[in-house]
Amino acid sequence: MIALKVGPDLSMAIVAAPGYLERHPQIVQPADLIQHRCMNYRLVTAGTIYAWEFEKDGKTLEVGVTGPLTFNKSELMLGAAIDGLGVGYLLEHEVAPYLASGQLTQVLADWTPPFPGFHFYYPSRRQMRPVLAAFLDLVRGRNQQGLGMHGPIWAGAGLLNQLKPSTPAHVLKLLKRQSFVA
Repeated sequence: MIALKVGPDLSMAIVAAPGYLERHPQIVQPADLIQHRCMNYRLVTAGTIYAWEFEKDGKTLEVGVTGPLTFNKSELMLGAAIDGLGVGYLLEHEVAPYLASGQLTQVLADWTPPFPGFHFYYPSRRQMRPVLAAFLDLVRGRNQQGLGMHGPIWAGAGLLNQLKPSTPAHVLKLLKRQSFVA
């Protein structure tokens, strides 16, 4: 198998509304979360609750947090955190606008270092389907431009314009039928 990186490294963010943090004890280390209304994330396919992961100075830690709210969609957890209902554990890029606007405050940032982002895995075969080869060329080109899977191209607009001029017409036709092209 070959792994092709399709996005930037990711980081988690532990966040809460400023009003929530004013009314509750300070969070300085992961153990402090015991005193808080933490929001759990249910892994639907596994049927389990996700343990919050932390790392600092080479030390890794998993914390099974407690709280009255459990979600299986990050958007709902984000909304609850903004509304001051507790402490959430979300991807940093999801909460960035709310951190910038002051609606959320991040805690324990030094305990949530970046980790490898998304990768596309495919078999290492000499004879690859043309549609897959064209898609991989597109992703590699976007990675070289520093774009990854972010931006309007992945919403469908202009995707075909990003392909190499040498892409055969029958491959273009196949790509137009795929769900990732408008």
